[in-house]
Amino acid sequence: MKATKNVKNRFVTRREAVLRQIAGIGPFIEGTLVKLPRKDCRHVAHRLTSKVKGKTRAVYVPLDRVRDVEAWTKEYKRLKQLIRAVTQASLGELRNHVRSRRASLAARKNFGLPRPD
Repeated sequence: MKATKNVKNRFVTRREAVLRQIAGIGPFIEGTLVKLPRKDCRHVAHRLTSKVKGKTRAVYVPLDRVRDVEAWTKEYKRLKQLIRAVTQASLGELRNHVRSRRASLAARKNFGLPRPD
């Protein structure tokens, strides 16, 4: 039975750090908070807009919930950035694994050692 190594390179370390940040994400919502001026008065209406099957949908946001929705949309943007960071770290780890595997096989070939199976 082969023993697997628990190798922690910079990509794994980076990904684990970002995953810990993702665990701390609070409530979030996809969309953009839009302020719409009203014609009949000086107040503005707030709408949360998002795409659903290619069409823009808008949901009215009551004035007392505007701050909550702003915070939720910021958390969503932060989550998207963190997801991209995890993806980049995972791709880096994958590329690093392929490079090291190829180097290992080349070294074995140069020294006349059999391939590991």
